[in-house]
Amino acid sequence: MKRIAPAAAAIAILALLMLIGVLGYARITGLRARATPGAVETRVARAVRSFAVSARDRARANPVPRTDEALLEGLEHFADHCAVCHANDGSGAADFGRGLFPPAPDLRVAPTQELTDGELFYIIENGIRFTGMPAFGTGAAEGEAESWKLVHFIRHLPRLTD
Repeated sequence: MKRIAPAAAAIAILALLMLIGVLGYARITGLRARATPGAVETRVARAVRSFAVSARDRARANPVPRTDEALLEGLEHFADHCAVCHANDGSGAADFGRGLFPPAPDLRVAPTQELTDGELFYIIENGIRFTGMPAFGTGAAEGEAESWKLVHFIRHLPRLTD
C-alpha cells in the first residue's frame, strides 16, 4: 500500500478545512447582498486589490491635463456611467450602489482618495471581480482619455457643492 506524504496530507486537510469554511460562510450569510461587509473582510479585500494592481500600474501618472474642460467632461461621463451606482455626489447612496455587495464605495473619502491616479485608472478600466464594478476599458485611446478625465473628476468629488 502506498503511503501519503505528510506534506500532501497537510495540503489535503487544509483544502478540506477551507472548503468547510467557505460552505459555512455561505450557509451563515446566505450570500445575501444586503449584508454589510465586516472590517476584516473589507481590509482583506482592499489588501488583495492592492496586491493585484502592479507597481507599474499604480505609478502611472495622469497624462490628461487637469483643466476645467477635462473636469466637465469627467463630470458628464460620471453622470452617464457612474452615478447609477455611486450617486451624483459620489457617496454611493444610489439604489443600485446600496444593493451591491460590497456596496458601492463613497468615492469622496480617504479609502478612495488615497489611491493613486494609476490605481483609480486601473479600477475604471479593468473593474474589480466579485464586486459590482464593471470593466469600462475598451483599449481605445479615446476611452483611456475618458477614464483619465474621470480620475480628475473623482479627485474633485470631495469639493463638490450643491
